[in-house]
Amino acid sequence: MPPQPRRYGAVNWLGLWTLYLKEVRRFWNVATQTVAAPVVTTLLFLAVFALALGGGSQAVAGVPYVQFLAPGLIVMAMTQNAFANTSSSLVIAKVQGSIVDFLMPPLSPAEQTAALVLGGLTRGLVVGSAVTLAMLPFVELRLHSPGFVLFHAVAASLMLALIGVLGGLWSEKFDHLAAVTNFVVTPLAFLSGTFYSTERLPEPWLTVAHLNPFFYMIDGFRYGFTGHADGSLAAGIAVMLAANIALALAAHRLLASGYKLKP
Repeated sequence: MPPQPRRYGAVNWLGLWTLYLKEVRRFWNVATQTVAAPVVTTLLFLAVFALALGGGSQAVAGVPYVQFLAPGLIVMAMTQNAFANTSSSLVIAKVQGSIVDFLMPPLSPAEQTAALVLGGLTRGLVVGSAVTLAMLPFVELRLHSPGFVLFHAVAASLMLALIGVLGGLWSEKFDHLAAVTNFVVTPLAFLSGTFYSTERLPEPWLTVAHLNPFFYMIDGFRYGFTGHADGSLAAGIAVMLAANIALALAAHRLLASGYKLKP
């Protein structure tokens, strides 16, 4: 009998799993750079703000400053690494000319999107877990609502992984990707209440802060540890769900069209 085409069914689970494993192994093989380095950087942020600025004796919304600061730093580390995983994967493939290896396998745009994003989610959660464990000797972290911690950790990592897919598709070289990081991701992360309570902001800056979707992922995650939230928790969940759905549809649409992937 001549060779027959392989039948995959509605979903190519084997292909999806293989691409996902490739994305995970890509960052795990250089864990010193992708996991250990963010832990050190985050601990340095904690030291600067908690010690150099005298944060150890201060309180924000009735919470010791270091306990208020720690969840924001954890989210920042998670999201930056989720973004870096998906965006760098696409840009490196473009620059090295190996993007064909991503396009040729029998994977639908939805399967490609899912594998890339799940790889970014995995890196974000691994980094977040490592940062949390590294902080425990220095910060007393108490779980007020584990459900909020888990939901916002997953939703935040997914959101930045999807933004990373969009940024990677748009970028044609590393300079373009650096522009997305420096002018979009980093400002939104730093101005979302990572280091301070937005309740202290005057109008109209308070309203501007609440229009930032990054604010809700940090605020909900921090609530899971401290029991304090600057904004509406229900609105935060709705914003995170809506943002992830919109970003997923956009990423799928661009991958399906071959945007900046096919000649």
